[in-house]
Amino acid sequence: MARRTDADLAQSTRRHSTATVLYHHAMAERLGLGPSDHKCLDLLLQHGELTGSRLAAMTGLTTGAVTGVVNRLESAGFVRRRPDPTDGRRQLLTPVPERVAELVAVFEDNGPALDRLTDGMTPDQVDAVLTFLSRATDELEERTTRLRGLALLRGAGRAGPTHPRQAKEEAR
Repeated sequence: MARRTDADLAQSTRRHSTATVLYHHAMAERLGLGPSDHKCLDLLLQHGELTGSRLAAMTGLTTGAVTGVVNRLESAGFVRRRPDPTDGRRQLLTPVPERVAELVAVFEDNGPALDRLTDGMTPDQVDAVLTFLSRATDELEERTTRLRGLALLRGAGRAGPTHPRQAKEEAR
């Protein structure tokens, strides 16, 4: 068997990334949500409870955009707001357990069959996949933070516009 190259790995991870994004867009549609709403809900599920400002910082969305996301998630019954006991000016966002059970069921019916994906793999091979995914996730999170930091510098006028639309507006 021919040895795989870095180019093979890059192509495979790009293909996987695109398939993952498109899959989550389809899942968001199935749930009656937009893609940003779906991923914000996923962050809330991972963390249990967040403030809107923390959710904005994690996603790179503006606080105004997060307000819209939270309003839609609350209207759909996926999220509840409650006052932050440590700071009455803030609200904590919490997933609604009954709707979480619905989400789990939709993912169980439509998600990848992990047992099929690992069928025939040794425990060491599964460990290697988990190691790769963990490292890739850490790397992507670090790169995202770095890219957002660069965007903030650009937004401060240090290195040009942060978005192509902003560049067009600044050119006028």
